[in-house]
Amino acid sequence: MGRTVVVLGGGISGLAASYHLSRAPRPPRVVLVEGSERLGGWIRSVRGPGGAVFELGPRGIRPAGALGARTLLLVSELGLDSEVLPVRGDHPAARNRFLYVGGALHALPSGLRGLLRPSPPFSKPLFWAGLRELTAPRGKDPDETVHSFAERRLGPEVASLAMDSLCRGVFAGSSRELSVRSCFPSLFQAEQTHRSVLLGLLLGAGRSAPPPGSALVRQARAERWSQWSLRGGLEMLPQALTAHLTRRGVAVLRGQPVSGLSLQADGRWKVSLGDRCLEADHVISAVPASGDGVAALPFPSWGAGSGRFLVLSKLLPAEAAPLARVLGTIAAVSVAVVNLQYRGARLPVQGFGHLVPSSEDPGILGVVYDSVAFPEQDGSPPGLRVTVMLGGSWLQTLGTGGCASSQELFQQKAQEAAATQLGLSAPPSHCLVHLHKNCIPQYTLGHWKKLESAARFLAAHRLPLTLAGASYEGVAVNDCIESGRRAAAQALGTGPDR
Repeated sequence: MGRTVVVLGGGISGLAASYHLSRAPRPPRVVLVEGSERLGGWIRSVRGPGGAVFELGPRGIRPAGALGARTLLLVSELGLDSEVLPVRGDHPAARNRFLYVGGALHALPSGLRGLLRPSPPFSKPLFWAGLRELTAPRGKDPDETVHSFAERRLGPEVASLAMDSLCRGVFAGSSRELSVRSCFPSLFQAEQTHRSVLLGLLLGAGRSAPPPGSALVRQARAERWSQWSLRGGLEMLPQALTAHLTRRGVAVLRGQPVSGLSLQADGRWKVSLGDRCLEADHVISAVPASGDGVAALPFPSWGAGSGRFLVLSKLLPAEAAPLARVLGTIAAVSVAVVNLQYRGARLPVQGFGHLVPSSEDPGILGVVYDSVAFPEQDGSPPGLRVTVMLGGSWLQTLGTGGCASSQELFQQKAQEAAATQLGLSAPPSHCLVHLHKNCIPQYTLGHWKKLESAARFLAAHRLPLTLAGASYEGVAVNDCIESGRRAAAQALGTGPDR
């Protein structure tokens, strides 16, 4: 009998790993195990009134770079080209992003003209921050917080307004705790290689290997897409992957929480699933490294059923205790997502959305103007859709209070933000509230050491285990798909770049 590879976790990373395993020239037997009844992880799209699409998780994917191109190639391979909704480079959602500071929306400067003139909330033209950056000395530490790095190279205003907001928007985390080396590796590498972030990004852009090609990739480059979605929502991607896996003979087990992993005398894994066991020559773990809570929907009273939330640090056998300890230190934060739809309303500005620095509001991370980027998903008759993201330290300080009161609190806070920050004072015609517990891993200072330690342990003990998913090297959808591809290559014994 051939080799068996068991993939733990049916989010986008586990689905991508299973996909690439199944397409190998001599594919192993692949078993995908998911603890809940649905696949797709945090990618979830639901239909509202009139067919409007509401994204409970990620809502757009960036096509930039080799990783963005690989995801578009995957889309083509799955036959989804005709479903793609692009945001082209000349579109307001591509050109305009805002910061909400001092009770007002401020457009982030773009282009040379924008950098040369004063643009609130910054007191001086950002050109001066760029000039300062070109002459700042290279940092000497092997890692640094994002705030410290930005303050040192670009000044205190850029650090406390722009980078603070960016860390909240991408990681729902604090720039004073997150690692620049792990969260923004291109910035860290640019300084290390060229002594200047700006020079490094300019000079490094032309040197990367050409991304994989397809008609869709060429179109995205020609039209300078800033992001894209799918007509029925991003969940079409995991749904298409699942259908493909089933056709390829991959065994997909849903509602099967793993209770433990153990190594047998012959070096194979025993994967315990409650009332049954699987044997595997290799395990790819695409479940979170650590954390606790419930996967998609922690409030049964106002959402579909929830699955058990598995973490690798709790599944490993005693022999792998040092690895479990390292993985247990990779924390994650929760985010509340509130989807709002308004009838007959207009936004005061046109753009992708706005971010909110922690100094302005510790609870509101930002607001995405969904209808600007993807009006095709507004439903019929169309209604204005925005999504308010809540999280950060404010969310962590909330008690475990009653579920219903939490839902009401999130809805109230989101509607207040929409009214105050966007002038949407009328009550919404439709509202969805979801709390995603421990959904975004935090790459805090020294995260790279944890990854090195985990890799050393796996190599030294020759464990047939590969780590994939958002806990390690990137939280965006492209990063997760790439981590699945690389994990599959490792399990197959081929190089990750093939």
